[in-house]
Amino acid sequence: MKRSASPDNPEISDAQLMFDVLNEIGIISQLSRALLESRLQDGLTQQHFGVLNHMVRLGDGCTPLEMARAFQVPKTSMSHTLAGLEKRGLVTMQPNPHDGRGKLIYLTDAGRELRSSAISAIAPDVIAMIPQFGRDDANAALPLLRKLRVLLDEAR
Repeated sequence: MKRSASPDNPEISDAQLMFDVLNEIGIISQLSRALLESRLQDGLTQQHFGVLNHMVRLGDGCTPLEMARAFQVPKTSMSHTLAGLEKRGLVTMQPNPHDGRGKLIYLTDAGRELRSSAISAIAPDVIAMIPQFGRDDANAALPLLRKLRVLLDEAR
């Protein structure tokens, strides 16, 4: 029988412990993606939302290659995602003034609005978790998750 991490099982290996942590995060990722996509409109995916969210948080005017690197996906996959966003009028791709062959991606007002409305649409679902999960637990988990994200980001 395989052992997994738990407070009552301190004898597991460091490798198993970290695998269990990452496994839980992966499962949470799948569940949260399904929840988000159930609230998105017009066949949009978590990947589409992720691009919009990234651009709101970090600014626009980047290249498709820079975006692909940020999301750690092949450029062709990112190009497909961006084409879907452009088709819906959520981003525009304009010629790169520094590279005549390249494009720069800009978020449109519709893209900003869609991101905002998606967050509003999922808000009741996430707010409903607070009584079960707890505000204190959420506040305690956030710095740990950010620390783990930074470690993983630096290791790529």
